[in-house]
Order: sequence, then structure tokens, then C-alpha cells
Amino acid sequence: MLSTLVAIIVSASIDSTTLMIGDQTDLHLQVTHDATEQVQWPVFGETLQDGIEIVDRTIVDTVALPDGRVQLNQYLTLTSFKDSLFAIDPLVVTSGQDSFWTDPMALNVVQPFEIDSAMAVTDIKDIEKAPIWWWGIIRWILLGLLIAGLAVGGYYLWRWIESKRKPQEEEIDPELLRPADEVALEKLDAIKAQKIWKDGKVKEYQTDLTDVVREYISRRFGVQSTEKTSDETLRAMKPILDSNQPSADGIQNGKELYERLKKMLQLADLVKFAKWHTTPDENEMALTTAYEFVQETKEVQSDEVESTKEEEI
Repeated sequence: MLSTLVAIIVSASIDSTTLMIGDQTDLHLQVTHDATEQVQWPVFGETLQDGIEIVDRTIVDTVALPDGRVQLNQYLTLTSFKDSLFAIDPLVVTSGQDSFWTDPMALNVVQPFEIDSAMAVTDIKDIEKAPIWWWGIIRWILLGLLIAGLAVGGYYLWRWIESKRKPQEEEIDPELLRPADEVALEKLDAIKAQKIWKDGKVKEYQTDLTDVVREYISRRFGVQSTEKTSDETLRAMKPILDSNQPSADGIQNGKELYERLKKMLQLADLVKFAKWHTTPDENEMALTTAYEFVQETKEVQSDEVESTKEEEI
């Protein structure tokens, strides 16, 4: 299908002249002209004409020919949802005052099955499932593994660098060289002197108090109370204290001490986690319990324990 005049050649062709309703085909528009000619390309909207829709289009591609002329190409992707034989009007290209038309074309759009008007509206085609993009999934998995590997490698590299920076012998905390009860009683004295609960800092007061007791328990009994919850601490201390008999290391009234320790830790948890409002007596009693717990469980020398047993006999 050609229209030739002077130095301009206009042609149009369609890939398929018969189309199932809803399918697509390409229309190829081509113009060949001298490089000196100025050509006005047709402007296309969303439809080519009534009943024929333009789904997609390429940009106008320019190709320089060996003879010094220029060839312009554009592809339009067409579709139709109307069962009909369409006569496609000639497409027009202008150059100056001259117009050039393509030959008319035909497009036959066919409905492949009969439609029962008594039935409800149905889709033209069955719903197709989109294929699973396995490469995309695998790529994201590999990327995640790479990031995780880099993170783990970076962590161990940091650990190695830090280990090289640390001195061979770490300095020992001076507090660890002193008796646990001596350190605990000093800290309790400081808490008693401040009495920050009177300024409304009840949570800080209860936290400081139980921290002292937990540190003491960790050093005195080897129970890592600073890393445990109150319930875990009490479960660990129960077999140590829950006895009415004096223990081998001189602890008296262990069962009573256990119950008082339990009340003190539970009260502190209520204040810290349940926003419990304590009374002045409860705050004073908690401090007293901390003092008595340290004093009555402090480590004594073996000769002192023997002396206590002889006095009881």
C-alpha cells in the first residue's frame, strides 16, 4: 500500500487483517523523504478511529538511508472490542502545502463464540494467572543472605578488633576486692541519707534499693540476680534461705528472710512496672529489709560459725 509523489513515499501496513475480539495487532506507518524535506507527522490519540483503540505506540524512529534520504517509522498497537469489519481511513502526512495519504486498510474483528443474551455478562477471556517470577524471588533471597553475611562478618570483625585493643589483663574493680556486705551496707547508707522517695522519686528509690540487694546476692551466693527477674531470683534463693534451721554458713531464720526478701522485690516490681504508689512506711520498711537481709546473711568466718553453734548448745 503506497502513495508516491515527488520525493516522499508514504506507506502503512497492518500485521494481521483478521483479529479475535480483544486481541492485538501492530500497524506500521513508514515515510521516506529527502533529507531537505520537512514532514508533519500525524498526531494519534487514544483511538485510531471509532471502535479501534491504540494500546501502545513507539516513538517515531529516524533511519538515514544510503542514498542520502531519510526513513521515518512508527508502530501502533491496536485492539478492538467490537465485532465488526472496519475500513481504516487513509493516514495523512503533510509536507509544506502538500499532503500524502496511505492506502485504505481493512481490519476484521471476529467474535469467536456466540453470545447468549439471556445469560449474565461474562468476561471475554478467562482470567489468567500471572507467572511466578522465580528469578526475582531468588534474587531477593540471595540479596538478603548477602546482607546477613556481611552483617555477621562485620560483627565478628569488630569483636576481633576490640579484642586486640583490650589489654591482656583487665583491671579488677576495687569493690570486688572488698567484702560484699561491706560494699552493700555503704550503698544502703547513701540511699538512706538521700531519701529521694520523699521528693517523689519513688521508682528511682526502689530501683536503687533492689539493685544493691541484687548485686549483693550475686556476689554473696553466686546467683546472678542482676541478670534475672525477681521471680527467677526468688526461685534461686528459695533453697538457700527457705529453712528454719541455721545454715552451714551461719544464716539464721532463713525462711523468714526469704519471705521478707520476696515482699521487698515484689513491692519494687509493682512500683517500677505497675506504677504502684507506696506509703512512707512501705519505703522505710523496704530499706530496713535490705539492711537486715545483708546483715543477717553476710559471710562470717568459720570460727565465728563454730562459736555460734557452741553458744546454741
